[in-house]
Amino acid sequence: MSSDNKNKTFNRDGRRPGKGSAEFRSRDSAPAKPGFAARAAATKILAAVIDRKTPLDGMLDAEGGNPAYKALGDSDRALVRAILNSALRHLPRIETAISSLLDAPLPEGARALHHVLVVGAAQMLYLDVPDHSAVDLAVEQANRDPRNRRFAKLVNAILRRIGREKQVILEQVASVPAMPAWFLSRLEAAYGAEAAIKISDTQLEPAAIDLTVKSDAEGWAKRLNGVVLPTGGVRLAAFEGSIPSLEGFEDGEWWVQDAAASIPAKLFGSLAGKRVVDLCAAPGGKTAQLVLAGGKVTALDQSANRLKRLSSNLARLGLEAETVVADMSKYQPEELFDAALLDAPCSSTGTTRRHPDVLWTKGPEDIAKLAALQERLLRHALTLVKPGGVVVFSNCSLDPEEGEDLVARLLADTDGVERVPIDPVDWPGLEAAISPLGAFRTAPDMLPLAGDFASGLDGFFAAVLRRTH
Repeated sequence: MSSDNKNKTFNRDGRRPGKGSAEFRSRDSAPAKPGFAARAAATKILAAVIDRKTPLDGMLDAEGGNPAYKALGDSDRALVRAILNSALRHLPRIETAISSLLDAPLPEGARALHHVLVVGAAQMLYLDVPDHSAVDLAVEQANRDPRNRRFAKLVNAILRRIGREKQVILEQVASVPAMPAWFLSRLEAAYGAEAAIKISDTQLEPAAIDLTVKSDAEGWAKRLNGVVLPTGGVRLAAFEGSIPSLEGFEDGEWWVQDAAASIPAKLFGSLAGKRVVDLCAAPGGKTAQLVLAGGKVTALDQSANRLKRLSSNLARLGLEAETVVADMSKYQPEELFDAALLDAPCSSTGTTRRHPDVLWTKGPEDIAKLAALQERLLRHALTLVKPGGVVVFSNCSLDPEEGEDLVARLLADTDGVERVPIDPVDWPGLEAAISPLGAFRTAPDMLPLAGDFASGLDGFFAAVLRRTH
């Protein structure tokens, strides 16, 4: 069974035990087989991600998501998420496997057929769904779709071969990079071929659950069967149950935050007696860190709804911050701040373990647009702090165009701003993440851990800049 879905067990019809689902019923046919609606939903959503570049999170939202997904019961929703995560993480390998079994390429425009095959193959190669269930329901999908009906026998033949030759196929595609070629080439240019493949392979592993604790990391690691990380947070071992059920959640002693995401706020050190603004603040994990560091914090976001969520999160933690709804690019405070944190909107290419759709919904043009936006925001952020004030700039992109290149360009053409190098000595265990120029650059293949603890962390960039006058 794939590491994507450890401890996920499905029924004979491919659904996880639990509540039933709303099954698909066509206008002129008998009710579909159990499990059909989940496969149909997964196929529709996969098509939206790959062909229309629609972000996955929005489609899987319980309230505003894809109608086919919302119509499902809890167990079928879990299956849809498992299928989509596996399909998107392994897409180049799945497509290679399917192509190797075709006598000729699929007809031009046969995208619906392609997605049916990918959904079927993802279940058979990377999930513990019974092969016969995946094949049977994929064939039914083909038969119920006028575009694919004539290919039903082909679907049956291809997927049955995958079932018979599964181990051989998995071995054959194991060397196929799991990332799309456009992004892998950018990683190779930035980090070298060997590092690029390591990063690519790491995205196939499930993301860890990391906690930022208010205090006593060692104590919480013992209570929650975790381990203390070099960032000062706690990583949990694999466990059954929900996060809110864990000790300390209701009391607001900790919150979930990837280890890399916790680094930028720590770069300020003590903020006692200082006024600090958290720009693009929601959902509030970094805001909470700034408050705990002693700062008088203003949390700014252009979304009122996101700030409501931030306030709710802070309330659980017993922390307070001023909130301001504003477009930060136009924000002008009455008094300049001592410090500012800009965790900028970015391509999110460092978060593919959690968001495997990212590399299929974005391209080079998106990275260029986002880098230009980040540069405008950073230049404005520097005007919000007093002379001597510090700005920490960060994002969760792996691409230097959104990090190293951007900061270098700003420093080269801007008077009154200097870099404050980060000292590796201050970050034992993460020295390799500090660049020669003193910026943070984490990658998903860093932070190896043993035993029951997942390795890795999100890819992040962070630099500290000071306004000199």
